[in-house]
Order: sequence, then C-alpha cells, then structure tokens
Amino acid sequence: MDGQYRKNIHPGIAVHIVLKADQRSGRLTGGTVEAILTRSPHHPHGIKVRLTDGQVGRVKTVLPQP
Repeated sequence: MDGQYRKNIHPGIAVHIVLKADQRSGRLTGGTVEAILTRSPHHPHGIKVRLTDGQVGRVKTVLPQP
C-alpha cells in the first residue's frame, strides 16, 4: 500500500520508513506506527510518522496486515 496518503496509515500498523539520515541512500527501516505527524491528507514524499521505538521518518510502504 502507498505511504503518500494519510488514510492508509493509522497507529499500530507495520510500515517501512526512510529516516532523514537515510534519504540519500534510500535505506528503509521497519517498525510499528505510534503517531502520525503529517497533518495533510497527502504528501508526495510520504506521510511522516513516529515509530514505537521513537524513530521518525516518512512512510514508503505499508506492510500487509495478517
């Protein structure tokens, strides 16, 4: 699923994000969403979220839920 739309993301789902430090390399970090930080319904680079471990980044993919 696409991480550019806020409607696709909610606390508790598993996602892959790109951290600010990894934007040039595109390295992805996996985790569970704790909070959504972007207020707009769409962002071309991905919705910004905070993971349960405290890391902040933009969602690239939403992982399928079991």
